[in-house]
Amino acid sequence: MKNLYCLLLTFIFTLSLNAQVGGDNVYEFLNSPPTARVAGLAGNLITVKDSDVSLGYQNPASLNPEMHLGLSFNYNFHLSGINEGFAAFGYYLEKYKTSLHVGGKFINYGDFITTDEFGNTFNSFNVSENVIFLGASRQLYEKLSVGLNIKAISSSLETYNSFGLAVDLAAMYQDTASNFAITFLTKNFGSQLSTYQDKQENLPFEMQIGLSKRLKHLPFRWSIIYHNLNTWNILYDDPNTVENTLLIGEANTEDGPTKIFFNNLGRHLILNGEFLFGKKEVFNIRFGYDHKLKKELSVDNLRSLAGFSFGLGFKIKMFRIDYGRTFFHLAGGTNHLSISTNLTRFTKRFPS
Repeated sequence: MKNLYCLLLTFIFTLSLNAQVGGDNVYEFLNSPPTARVAGLAGNLITVKDSDVSLGYQNPASLNPEMHLGLSFNYNFHLSGINEGFAAFGYYLEKYKTSLHVGGKFINYGDFITTDEFGNTFNSFNVSENVIFLGASRQLYEKLSVGLNIKAISSSLETYNSFGLAVDLAAMYQDTASNFAITFLTKNFGSQLSTYQDKQENLPFEMQIGLSKRLKHLPFRWSIIYHNLNTWNILYDDPNTVENTLLIGEANTEDGPTKIFFNNLGRHLILNGEFLFGKKEVFNIRFGYDHKLKKELSVDNLRSLAGFSFGLGFKIKMFRIDYGRTFFHLAGGTNHLSISTNLTRFTKRFPS
């Protein structure tokens, strides 16, 4: 097992990485938040290991025995009637000391009508994308775990279809004594096995590193994630943007190198926090901020909550219910609703 992970890491680092950022890849739906909890934390939670089996989708190294027989279901209420769902199930193999999970994720963009240049309508068609994943994790040392996800991806866009395979590989160091964790992740490493036409396109491959810390005297855990570790320049220059002019008619000068550096650096960062109330964390309040989302979706001279997110979660008997809200634009945002449980609670409640 150790040799396998070392081989995969060596293979990834010896590649010529030409990864692109959002908008230049196929299967971008892989990066949308799988659950309401993650959505409320700015769409990224790779730094936490607990009983939530859905966390394994973003970070397979977070899989652990507490997720045994865990179930998680999620539905995202997108704009314009777009439907997205997620489900995951966890299992622990005690004999092999390995934690497993399996699940799926889909997004349906709805029905569209085929027309010609004169507005004549013909047939209708549906657009959807799906992924089925299987993952495993193992504790190598007391504080270090590693994990692997394998994803089978299908995409149907009118008469164009594509199929692909991708792999996630993660290592996670967790010190429970100091409530500190750090994760290194490579995600969506793979290729199209069949293309829409004859052109091979890139998957949304990226590397991430994140750390989290739970405060000693306050029920609060913060996380910071640096994404697109493999691509430094993720600035977007909009060719349609017209330079603002000063009152005297003189064009503004371009940003200096220092401002460009910090603007680009900020776009790599996601910040989030989670309040954990109650002895058994029965109630949670969450918030997050994605600076890249803020910069790319804000409207000039108009204030908005683009890039911000919030959520809450609570336990009711044997179930946990979570809600998350992500703000994308002045036009609106998305709502996420999740429900999760663990089947072991039912066996304890109703013994045979």
